[in-house]
Amino acid sequence: MSTFFTPVPSGALRVTGSDRLDFVQGQMTNDLRSCPVPGYVAACFLNVRGQTEQFARIYRRPNDIYLHLDTGQAPELAARLRRYVIFDQVEIEDLSDDLRTLHLWGRWPAAPQLAGWPQEAAQLGAAWTVQLGEAQVLLGAVNRSGQTGLDLHYLARQEAQVLEHLRAGLTLSERSWDDLQAARVAAGLPDPVADGFLGFLPQEVGLDLGGPLPAISYRKGCYVGQEIMARLEARGQARYGLSRLQVPAGTPVRSEVQSGSRTVGQTGLEAGGLALCRLRLDLPADAALTVNGQPVALAAGSLPSGDER
Repeated sequence: MSTFFTPVPSGALRVTGSDRLDFVQGQMTNDLRSCPVPGYVAACFLNVRGQTEQFARIYRRPNDIYLHLDTGQAPELAARLRRYVIFDQVEIEDLSDDLRTLHLWGRWPAAPQLAGWPQEAAQLGAAWTVQLGEAQVLLGAVNRSGQTGLDLHYLARQEAQVLEHLRAGLTLSERSWDDLQAARVAAGLPDPVADGFLGFLPQEVGLDLGGPLPAISYRKGCYVGQEIMARLEARGQARYGLSRLQVPAGTPVRSEVQSGSRTVGQTGLEAGGLALCRLRLDLPADAALTVNGQPVALAAGSLPSGDER
């Protein structure tokens, strides 16, 4: 089985300055302080109602903090962060035009021919920096397909050189972004932006500790929306959870899921006849569901409905 590579539509912010760790830590839902250097954590940025406004994978490195976002998300997050800079010694740069990201997946891409490459399967959250010719590449062990793969972050002007070095050590086959999204949805992994889940509570769409993409720490300091998160932890469960539905091809993102005349959820991205779904937890097991007037059903092996903390 070859290793697949897929370009990832991306945005990127870089935060530098002596106060960078304290500043970013105070804005996000996860605990960057506990992250190894280098390493990364998934995290949300919430509004005062606890709803997700942005999602990022945040890399802690010796001299900076790198925030990897979905395409188009960097300007909004940069503006948000700058509003909270008062006396903090930080600089916030939008590097979206200068950086590129691709994801390696399929066969685990460990290859002795590539200098500095990890030789053992990595744990999620691990990160490395390797040199591929003149290109310095940041690697992160990320699950985007149902198994651990690698995100590679590098300068856009060095993309041809990066691919040349990868092909020298790996049997590479390009797969489209749609192919990777289909694998993600089939594996039950949410993407808050692609699935249209921004605006919902993290616990409702698989971002809690028991979910497939944990992005919260309940033991870190305060941040915007933290009071709501504490209330949900005390209550033990949100009213909605993440499920997976069989839906008609072409179902739009955020289509309403109906049970009779009652709206009981919203769909994420449809791929291969499947879509993740924010769905109420109080539905009877035999509830008849429809989307855009068409009957739908929970997919076989669907995700657990509630939080498993």
